[in-house]
Amino acid sequence: MRHSLPLAPQFYVTAPQPCPYLEGRMERKLFTALQGENAGRLNDSLSHQGFRRSQNVLYRPSCTDCAACLSARINVAAFKPTKSQRRTQRRNADVSRRATSPWATEAQYDLFRHYLDSRHADGGMADMDVFEFAAMIEETPVRSRVIEYTGPDHDLIGTCLTDVLSDGLSMVYSFYTPDMPRNSLGTYLILDHIEIAREAGLPYVYLGYWVPGSQKMGYKSNFSGLEIYAGGKWKKLNNPDDYTPETHPLSSDPIAEQVANIALPDSRPAR
Repeated sequence: MRHSLPLAPQFYVTAPQPCPYLEGRMERKLFTALQGENAGRLNDSLSHQGFRRSQNVLYRPSCTDCAACLSARINVAAFKPTKSQRRTQRRNADVSRRATSPWATEAQYDLFRHYLDSRHADGGMADMDVFEFAAMIEETPVRSRVIEYTGPDHDLIGTCLTDVLSDGLSMVYSFYTPDMPRNSLGTYLILDHIEIAREAGLPYVYLGYWVPGSQKMGYKSNFSGLEIYAGGKWKKLNNPDDYTPETHPLSSDPIAEQVANIALPDSRPAR
């Protein structure tokens, strides 16, 4: 099914399929192509409205009877590390960071496979081959970087594909070695992106979706300064326990209404 606005990107809806985060539920996504000379501005505008990028596609959950997935970002100025997060920073004091152009390497793919086989062997990316991996890293029409992390022996231990938005960093996809559990590398990569954003004067770090009730996606509420996109605006997440995976036939607006209320570059949402 296709929905569009005059002189605007065309929006599509995926067919329902099993939700990867909450058992027994079905997911559906609203998406549009990201291409052309306006790609950067479109990525900025839609990221500010809860969309995420995957290669040359921007998508947002649009499930028929569930509104559990909430886009999340960290307000850098409001972030204060916990004692546990400070310990994580100290344990990774000898980790080095290097930012590169979005170019895939064999070392990245080997680390990616090791990460998936250990953490997400039954996930949607489990069968991704080296060519699909290269496409995930390299097919970006916007300003992107690959942030690589190496240990004291110079081995690659973590990687994050990161978009640079007008107001922050968007962590598109990250992976790391599962062989260093005490280092909490998943947490460390987020902490380091907060520091990169702070150094660059960018106010936000976009984390993707926070899903209350999901073990895979619930960890994001451990970061102070977290904001979620709900009801058409960003709001501070005060108490994560106040949010439950909402399920109701009226949880989501009709697709046509959702599309009509998307603010595009140099446009205002229709009313």
